[in-house]
Amino acid sequence: MQKEDGGRGNKERMLAPQESRVVDFYGDMLLVALVDDVAYVALRPIVDFLGVDWAPQYQRLQRDEVLDEERRLVVMTGADGKQREMVSLPLEFLPGWLFGMSGTRFKDAKKAAKLKQYRRECFRILWRAFQTDLLRPPSPTPSSSTSLAQVRDLALAVAQMAEQQIELQGQVITVNARVDRAAVVVNDLQRRLSSVERRVLPPAVISEEQAAEISTTVKALAELMVGKDAGKNHYQGIFGELYRRFGISSYKIIRQEDYQQVLSFLSDWRASL
Repeated sequence: MQKEDGGRGNKERMLAPQESRVVDFYGDMLLVALVDDVAYVALRPIVDFLGVDWAPQYQRLQRDEVLDEERRLVVMTGADGKQREMVSLPLEFLPGWLFGMSGTRFKDAKKAAKLKQYRRECFRILWRAFQTDLLRPPSPTPSSSTSLAQVRDLALAVAQMAEQQIELQGQVITVNARVDRAAVVVNDLQRRLSSVERRVLPPAVISEEQAAEISTTVKALAELMVGKDAGKNHYQGIFGELYRRFGISSYKIIRQEDYQQVLSFLSDWRASL
């Protein structure tokens, strides 16, 4: 069994999970393990997906006395199929570690946006992946159930506080105005590109009727999500994820061969809600 870099000297904290999972976070496969009903998240894959160096992030973890006390070496299976001891944090402490990573240091706008997405949604998605396991009633005593509920409430409170901090850090009026103007330009470019692509590859894309069906499905999904969280532009977010997954700039140029897969993707998303 291999050891992850930075894990040496921490052998006394090594944990063997009762269950491990790979959770899809917008295409990034994150490793999560359940140890004594505590979900631990491997940090190295997150650092790799964000495109930053592991050594400084591990040193930052060690400098924080709270996070350093909570870090553990958990045996997980990496992307190469090999088992190794990975530096991990309990899920409830993940926002505290992510918020110590500054997006202003990213010169690449895509990396900065990806970090913001991790800080905003990573905890929520990973929590959902283990929610059933963590909330199932334990057999021994009511007190253990109460303690588990308290852990859940604390974790959700941390996530809410993290989201509020993101809003406080990101609400700069002049920057928002520039982003809005950029969005208008990008949308205009996408419309022009879509028109060109449809003329170049007319037989390869879906029909107008199929495009209308996808638009209607996205609208229904967005309305459902607004009912759960009215503070976001879910309509734009759904299309953005659709474009990213299928490598397109408009739903009207979806390839015929991907049509059923797109509908299945939207249907699965709706079912998950």
